[in-house]
This record gives sequence, structure tokens and C-alpha cells, in this order.
Amino acid sequence: MALGAVAEPPVRRRGSDYAQLSRRISQAGLLERRPGWYVARIVLTLGAFVAGWVAVFLLGDSWWQLPLAAVMAVATTQVAFLGHDAGHRQMFRRRGPSEMVGLFAGNLAVGLSYGWWVDKHNRHHANPNHEDEDPDVGAGALVWTPEQALETRGFGRWLAQRQAFLFFPMLLLEGLNLHVASIRAIVGRESDGRYSTPMRRRAVEGLLLVVHTVGYVALLLAVMSPVKALLFAVVHQALWGLYMGCSFAPNHKGMPMPTAEDELDFLRKQVLTSRNVRGGRFVDTALGGLNYQIEHHLFPNMPRANLRRAQPIVRAYCVEQGIPYAETGLVESYRQALGHLHEVGRPLRG
Repeated sequence: MALGAVAEPPVRRRGSDYAQLSRRISQAGLLERRPGWYVARIVLTLGAFVAGWVAVFLLGDSWWQLPLAAVMAVATTQVAFLGHDAGHRQMFRRRGPSEMVGLFAGNLAVGLSYGWWVDKHNRHHANPNHEDEDPDVGAGALVWTPEQALETRGFGRWLAQRQAFLFFPMLLLEGLNLHVASIRAIVGRESDGRYSTPMRRRAVEGLLLVVHTVGYVALLLAVMSPVKALLFAVVHQALWGLYMGCSFAPNHKGMPMPTAEDELDFLRKQVLTSRNVRGGRFVDTALGGLNYQIEHHLFPNMPRANLRRAQPIVRAYCVEQGIPYAETGLVESYRQALGHLHEVGRPLRG
């Protein structure tokens, strides 16, 4: 050191590992809202959605309605993605406008309870892939751990043994399941009379679901025969459920499942349980930005359009910290998810 030079103070890390990353993301401006992007996205998505229903009306009593039902399944899922973004306040900082978009996209347009979904999804984000805390990996039609598999009985055990092969066919019922779960959330009560699911605007949600259902049935029966209307609804709802399930399945299934004994900080809890999916702009649109699952879980209120730009920063930081960063192609993500489901059922096939 030259005579008279001032010694540089040692560099000190301030805050948690997540705080360090959050500062980098904030300094890059990636948490700023993107109103122009969302205005364009809302106009294009809702425009396509409305145009699709206009086409249903104009086409009338034709068997060509069935291919159109498949198109409407895609449009319906894209509208649901807008509800997802609104629920995370990616569009607006204030709750009011976010709820308006969420109620319109979820309850009115799709027939999915916004309040129920927000409650369920927030619990998932708080403890992703945690068997006891994440509702997305609780035992149900599918089982996610060998312990859950061993607790099955009867038909449930038969399903658990074959769930990897039945996964995609079962997703054809997911649309119906989401509608039923929405109704149960609005009217369901505990034994003491309290509502089972917390919900800010229960009456409004119930009314919008009724309007959606009546309007959906009335439009189909007004323009086509009862048989064609029924088949349209079956194709539309089945493919919507399949698309929704295929959008969320690659994100966490087959990733580590923390238990109460694991002590993970927020950064590692979110990164280690999530998987990104490569694929470019087409996959970004098809999966509603959910292919950047690691970045989304670390910064849930980050606008969808910023997730792609945040990825290199997050990935580089994980390398610095020695944290595994999972990223794969779309087909491989399904292979890993199905492989996990198959392995979980192994004790029942022994």
C-alpha cells in the first residue's frame, strides 16, 4: 500500500441472501409495473375471447362448433392467466383494481372463484411442495409421496398404482373439478357455521358465477341443438382443464418436497422446489409466463413481461450462492413429473 493511502473497508454483506438478490432485481427496475404491456395483453386476450363467443353465435347449429370449442379452451385459459396475474397484483399495486380484473376474468368469464383461488394459491406460494402446507400436493385423486400412496384404499389405491399413465386423461376432468371447488368454496361451512374458505366478496363472487353459468348454458342452447351444446361443453371444459393442468404441472412436480425437519430460508425454499421451462416466446405465451417459475416464486408481484429479463440475474445469483437452478425443456419437464408420480406408486406395485 502506498504511504498515506486509506485502507479500503472490507465489503460486508447486508441482509439475507434473498435481500441481496432483491436489491439487484429492484435496481434493474424489474419490479416496476408495466401498464402499457398489460393494457395490450388484456385487449388482445379479451378481444380473442369475445370474438370466439361471437363466432360460436354466428356459426349456429353446426358440427364445426366442436373444433371451435377446442379454440375456446385455449382462449379461456389465456383469460385465466390474466386472473392469475391480477391475483398477484402484477397489474396494479392497489387491491381494488386487481380484484376487479380477477373477478371479471375468474368468476364471470371463466367460472372460477377468484377468492378461492387466491387463498389456495397464496398457501402454495408460502410453502411450495410442502406436503402438510401446500394444498397443491395434498392427497387427493393423485398422491405425491409414498406415504400418501400407502394410505389409499379401494379405487384410490388402484388410481395411485397407475397415476402416471392416467395423469393426462385425469386432467380432462380438471375443469369440472375447478368449477365444483369454486361453488364449494362459496357455500361451504365448517361445523360451527363459519365459512370454510375466507373470501372478501362472497356475495359478488356467487352472483358472478351464477351469471356465468346461466349465460354459458343459454348461449349454447340458443344457437345449437341440445346434443351439440352438450358435446361443445364437454370438449370445451375437458380441454380447458387439460390445458390448465399442463400449464401448472411442469413447475413443481418431481422437485424436492421439504418437510417440517428441513430448515430452508425463503430463497432456497422457492428455488429448490421450482423448475423453469425453456422454449422461447411461444412457451412464454402458452404457459402464461409460468415457465419462469423460479423467478415468479421469488417475486410473485413481478409483471409477467419482466420475468424473462429477471431470469439471467436470478440464475447468475444462484450460481454465486451454489444453489441448484433447475431448468429443462417442456417435454422433459413432463417426463420428470410423470416419473415422480410413477415412483410414488411403486410401493403399491411391489
